[in-house]
Parts: sequence; structure tokens; C-alpha cells
Amino acid sequence: MGAELPYALDVETHTNRLSRLTNYHHTYRPLKPDELQVLRDQYEKEGDLVGVQTKFNYAWGLVKSNSRADQQHGVRLLADIFRQSQERRRECLYYLALGNFKLGNYEDARRYNERLLENEPTNLQATNLRTLIDERVAKEGLVGMAIVSGIALAAGVVGGFILRNSRRR
Repeated sequence: MGAELPYALDVETHTNRLSRLTNYHHTYRPLKPDELQVLRDQYEKEGDLVGVQTKFNYAWGLVKSNSRADQQHGVRLLADIFRQSQERRRECLYYLALGNFKLGNYEDARRYNERLLENEPTNLQATNLRTLIDERVAKEGLVGMAIVSGIALAAGVVGGFILRNSRRR
């Protein structure tokens, strides 16, 4: 099949930025279409009696996808596993965090990731994901502030123009 299907992805990482980016690439690299299709076929073949491992593998592949619809489906499957299988919660937490991060649901991503870090404070993947979440939230916060500032500035200019024109009459 070619794809490495982790039960809980074990990638040796380092805390420096380059290593985080390397791990980021490995974690985010979508599966090839034929690799995802193998997981989909197995999931569909098992039907109503789908095993937890098969469901997890398919959800993992979907979360890694570049398709927002696939990512959403993967997060839903992982949430099902998280609710229904007490012994599999730990494996789901990281990928729930990752899937929500990729979807832009940063609060949910942070909540799942922090829950994982409560139990595994030295988990480097979760630590790296925390950094990525924080960086993305800060970046989007700055972009949001710039947009609000731009709107306020434009409103001030328009208001000043209207006020100036109303005084001329």
C-alpha cells in the first residue's frame, strides 16, 4: 500500500523549527488517491460491522486529505470513535486536534490537544501542534485586527467626507 498507517503516529521529532516543519510535512502530507481508496474500500466493505481500527485508519486518511469535506468526515468518524471506544480515546485526541486545526476550528483543536498534553506532557507531536495552533491564532488575530482597523478607517473617512459635505450646504 505504500502509506504508513500509524496506530499512534510515532515520528522522532526535535523541538527546533526545522524539525517541526519536517514533522508538519509528514503529518500533513495527504495520502495518494489510491492509498485513500484502499482505506475507503476496507471501511465500506466492513459496512455496519466496521471495526474500530478500520474506522480509525480511514478517518486518519481523511484528516490528512486536502479536501475540506474529507477532513470534516474524518473528524466526525474520529469523534464517533472517541465517544464509543473508551480505550481508543488517546489515539483519537491528536487527530481530532489536527483535523480541527486544518478546518480552522482552533478552539476545538486546542481543547483536544490540551487534553492529550494533560496525559502526555512530553508528547512532541502535540507540543508542536500546540505551537502551530498558537501561531495560526496569532496570525489570524492580526489579520482580523487589520481588517477591523481598515473598516474603521474607511468608515471614518466616509463619515468625515459626509460631515464635510453636510457643512457646505
